[in-house]
Amino acid sequence: MPGSDPSREEAIRRLDEQAAALEARTTREVPEHGAKAAGYGYRIMALLLGGVFVGLGFGAVVDFLVGSAPWGMIVGVLGGFAISIWMAVRSARIYSAEAARDWGPPRDLPDDAEDRDD
Repeated sequence: MPGSDPSREEAIRRLDEQAAALEARTTREVPEHGAKAAGYGYRIMALLLGGVFVGLGFGAVVDFLVGSAPWGMIVGVLGGFAISIWMAVRSARIYSAEAARDWGPPRDLPDDAEDRDD
């Protein structure tokens, strides 16, 4: 086509602009939550380990002051572990509620065409 119709090119340009505007309005940018989720995981891990070590320390102090050899440490570690589990579950609930508030309800992943046995 040596001589294209200018009104046709103008119409195509307008349609491209409208399509780009529609895509910009309807496409929601998916934020990257990997770093925040990793931070939550590290906090929960620190709670679990910290509770055990704090219980171990308190048990060692009790063993030293009272002279009850391994029992203070045993009770301290078990108590610290129990408290750290309780704190980790509590924190996970808080992080879950915060994530649901910030990111919306969880969504399922789309089905893969390769996984179907059709």
